[in-house]
Amino acid sequence: MITRREFYINGQWVAPAVARDHAVIDPSTEDACATISLGSKADTDAAVAAAKAAFPAWAATPPARRKELVAGILTQYEKRAEEMAQAIALEMGAPIDFARSDQAPCLPWHLKNFLKAFDQIEWIRPLGPHAPGAAVALEPIGVVGLITPWNWPMNQIALKAIPAMLAGCTCVLKPSEESPLNAMLFAEFCHDAGIPPGVFNLVNGDGPGVGAQLSTHPDVEMISFTGSTRAGKAISVAAAETLKRVTLELGGKGANLLFADADDRAVLRSVKRMMENSGQSCNAPSRLLVERSVYDATVAKAAEIAASIKVGPASQSGDHIGPVVNKRQWDQIQGYIQKGIDEGARLVAGGPGLPEGFNRGFYVKPTVFADVTPGMTIEREEIFGPVLSIIPFDTEEEAIRIANDTPYGLANYVQTQDSARANRLGLALKSGMVEMNGKSRGAGSFFGGVKQSGRAREGGVWGLEEFLEPKGISGWTFAAE
Repeated sequence: MITRREFYINGQWVAPAVARDHAVIDPSTEDACATISLGSKADTDAAVAAAKAAFPAWAATPPARRKELVAGILTQYEKRAEEMAQAIALEMGAPIDFARSDQAPCLPWHLKNFLKAFDQIEWIRPLGPHAPGAAVALEPIGVVGLITPWNWPMNQIALKAIPAMLAGCTCVLKPSEESPLNAMLFAEFCHDAGIPPGVFNLVNGDGPGVGAQLSTHPDVEMISFTGSTRAGKAISVAAAETLKRVTLELGGKGANLLFADADDRAVLRSVKRMMENSGQSCNAPSRLLVERSVYDATVAKAAEIAASIKVGPASQSGDHIGPVVNKRQWDQIQGYIQKGIDEGARLVAGGPGLPEGFNRGFYVKPTVFADVTPGMTIEREEIFGPVLSIIPFDTEEEAIRIANDTPYGLANYVQTQDSARANRLGLALKSGMVEMNGKSRGAGSFFGGVKQSGRAREGGVWGLEEFLEPKGISGWTFAAE
């Protein structure tokens, strides 16, 4: 059993002001694997005060020096990468090989990309030749509160804490109480890299506690939140009183448009992507829209692929999927599966209950529904589990209409070999991101959506600019070339 009750405040690990133990549950076994403490208002206030005190000096630190210090976090990660993977596997159920290959390496991937993007920032730039002496300066916004989720924990910490510190902000991180161990390792990386006291602080807690305290704190200038749309709305309301900047990365219900001319691996790619991380990704392609002429064949193939996906504990090596994060999540997913059956969707793989051979752990069968119609609950609502809905369409226009008929707008996907069609769909689909035929959007691209998926832009130059404020200045003298 791991015991980590302390918080990282002002460069030190400090005891909580008031003892409030919280058990971290291993979702593979349902047993407690760690004990942490949940913070109180006194802890939040102490962390914000430390960040506020550290801000003037950190903001005035030359950008090149900030870059050097933040880059040192990468060295610390490389020394302890296996610890990071093990922590993520233990606390949120990512299979250990997946934690090593995809979850933990989010930190070096984003850090390296941010370091490259950092060099593109022009901290003081001329407005233009039409306005001699007019300048625009980019300045850090101040103290920022970072609230991160459990499903891709290190991914979201890296997408927030790294650009915040590079921009010259100081920050207080509240990681999910479901997956705090990786965040505490990150705090150790910051400390050992020489990040000055107060620049990065960590207070464990829950949403109604530390999360709400950060959202309403008068000395916090910005909240960067990743989580549910419901919680994002509550944070926006709470933050309005102090007119904070709020950036939100929220839920999704991605459409994946598969046309008859898609390549031979399109179905495999689509199902595997949906089931990755046990379906616990806000950008999961959970609605598979299939052209009618290949619909029956696609349904049969998708069912076969889903049935072949193994489920197992996070500690076990292999390419299986692990459990979902907790009992509440498991119950919710089971409810959606039953709702799909009750509303008349055709179950072709998986279904309710634990997979065969399991009587403990929050495991969900990889599940596929066919003949899903627009308006069904499983077509409308984010399930956040390994449940795929397949919907037929007859025309490109119909596919676009179904895809866009959702309150969400995070990521959509297209499977077609027709480049003109791909371009049309890239513009017609209402989402922050569109992925074609499994191709990456590229290093340094941003992650973010529209509508009720939030409008954050995390990653690359855009992710850095979220933590900067432009200031217009007249009469500026630029140094001669």
